[in-house]
Amino acid sequence: MENASKALLMAAGVLIGVLILSLAVYLFVSFGITSAELHKLNEENDIHEFNIQFTQYEGKSDVTIYDVVTVAGLARNNNEYYGYNDNEDSQNENNYYITVNLLGKQNDLQRTDKKDVINQLLTNEMLTTNNDDSYYTIQGNTATDTQNRLPTYTCTTEINPVTGRVYIVNFKAK
Repeated sequence: MENASKALLMAAGVLIGVLILSLAVYLFVSFGITSAELHKLNEENDIHEFNIQFTQYEGKSDVTIYDVVTVAGLARNNNEYYGYNDNEDSQNENNYYITVNLLGKQNDLQRTDKKDVINQLLTNEMLTTNNDDSYYTIQGNTATDTQNRLPTYTCTTEINPVTGRVYIVNFKAK
């Protein structure tokens, strides 16, 4: 009888140990899933914050060359951060390379994410001021004092299906 009671106490101890171990495993798995969900949520938030820098210009009717320069600078900084060159081979669907295109009224294409192009965007080709400052010459057209405004652009962006990040930004002259 004495051995039977000791055996029951040992069996109860083993069962309690198994219960405690099961509870620990359950909590570990549960906390791991919660942590993974939080990590995924933070990643999605980071991608959204990154994309909003570029998508904020979509649908606006007053996008100017200065906005194009801003976006091109962001793209260039991104490309430099990830160590990409200005060649065509840098962009593919599996990386974070961003291309910014400036399309003229005749759909002539100019990539503005390249280093040498950003510095030229605000030169005489895009906007020149005459000596008397009475009017601007905008892309070869003379604007009167009532129309002395910069050319405007429409913006479209493309999201990379693999990374979920913006990888092409197009500005088209109106």
